[in-house]
Amino acid sequence: MDTTALDRFQMHGQDIPRLLDHWATHKPDHAALVWAPREGAGQRWTYAELRRDVRRIAAGLGARGVGVGDKVLIHAENCPEMVLAWLGCAVLGAVGVTTNTKSVGAEMTYFAEHTGAVAALTQPQYAAMVAEAAPALRWIAVTPDNSGEAPSDEQAAAAAGFATFADLFGDEATFTDRDPDPMLPFGIMFTSGTTSRPKAVVHTHANAVWASRIGPRNIDLTTDDTYLIYPPFFHVNAQSWSFFAVLGVGATAVLMPKWSQSNFWPVVVDNGVTHVSVMPFAMGALGNPERPKDHKLRVGVFGLIMPDLDRMFGIGVYAAYGMTETVTHAITGKPAERLPVRSMGHVTPGYEIAVVDKETGELCAEGETGELWLRGTRGIQLFLEYYANPEANAKAFEDGWFKTGDMVKMGPGGNVFYQERDKDLLKVGGENVSAKEVEDLVVAHPAVQSVAVVGKTHDFLNEVAVAFVIPTAGDHDRDAVAAEIIDTCKQKLATFKVPRAVYFVDSFPT
Repeated sequence: MDTTALDRFQMHGQDIPRLLDHWATHKPDHAALVWAPREGAGQRWTYAELRRDVRRIAAGLGARGVGVGDKVLIHAENCPEMVLAWLGCAVLGAVGVTTNTKSVGAEMTYFAEHTGAVAALTQPQYAAMVAEAAPALRWIAVTPDNSGEAPSDEQAAAAAGFATFADLFGDEATFTDRDPDPMLPFGIMFTSGTTSRPKAVVHTHANAVWASRIGPRNIDLTTDDTYLIYPPFFHVNAQSWSFFAVLGVGATAVLMPKWSQSNFWPVVVDNGVTHVSVMPFAMGALGNPERPKDHKLRVGVFGLIMPDLDRMFGIGVYAAYGMTETVTHAITGKPAERLPVRSMGHVTPGYEIAVVDKETGELCAEGETGELWLRGTRGIQLFLEYYANPEANAKAFEDGWFKTGDMVKMGPGGNVFYQERDKDLLKVGGENVSAKEVEDLVVAHPAVQSVAVVGKTHDFLNEVAVAFVIPTAGDHDRDAVAAEIIDTCKQKLATFKVPRAVYFVDSFPT
């Protein structure tokens, strides 16, 4: 029997609308989504209210000409409007394309053109940029504020010519439910790898259902728990690791606009938060010896088993490895399992792993370092595809195995240990940066013969990009060239991708 067909059969009749329907029926008054802004009043949606508003937006999107399979850009910092619009797209059958808010106009143009987006939701602070970068959009809707903060006069003026978020609400009574299609795409996230352009990762409704099933199991999340979401919602951590885990058990999601060290513990205490993702920049607040005593936080989701962090934070730190392409945690470990220190844990049920020698293509023996390969069904455990990118799809898979680019080794007892990532991929403050993407831009300067972009250690961001340049022949004003390179990068790349320095060298090490 075809195992792929069998896996898809297990998802029959299930999708995001059915998840919302289930909890709106069985726990209508339970808090589903809580908005905790830095300023101003918060908001709260029960499961019944969330389903109602999402269906109204789905009806409104349909009335505005958005159909099944159409792409809608969602370019906003964390706010309830983006979550509602994202879910509204899913209920309608459209595809929400969530994009990095640090992106500049040239990148936004690429996102819109590559996906063929027909419309956009954004905030006053980004409205002018989105409109200029994506003139082919049929319409743009703008939220009333910037994640709880009032827009400037200039931003308000720029937003005045567009539809409002309220305009997206239609008549729920006119909305017709579509038949469930688990393999229908519902979302696109862009991820940087080792290629020159970010790749558009397509997630299906079955991917969301899978994350809602396996995610809670991986992190011991129950229906009575509350998950704090502060990572940006255009990342898989916020979407699949957090929100869909919540939706899988009818728990509660608390959404912050962004990370705030001063606001973290008040939000945790006020909302009875039990679960949170642990980012490196969040460790200071978690480890603060003056943290409140009356909190309910008990689980932090991190990358490795590290008992020192358990003791420092006073909570259980769970190991979880995954990426946008794996949808949710593909390798996990829990403190109670007493796994070796710095282990990533064991492979999650539903996935298969292999550690492969990149030179020979053979399996590595225990203790040998190789590339981590993962196998699952595409569109369920693994992403469906890189949208409109057959070359990247062909390169990413080998006989059904997804090649992660991460180097690991298998230890005793099936424990996986992280070694290093692909040398062409930088990690800047939690964001992936393709060295090649930056290099392709820098080498276009007439004074540059060759360039190598590498990571430089940074206390807060882990690392930042710097460029080593071999100049072309001739007498160049190196300070001026360096300034021009950085200025060009600022114009065409998100801020976290821009090199912090340009160094001139005669040759590269061999």
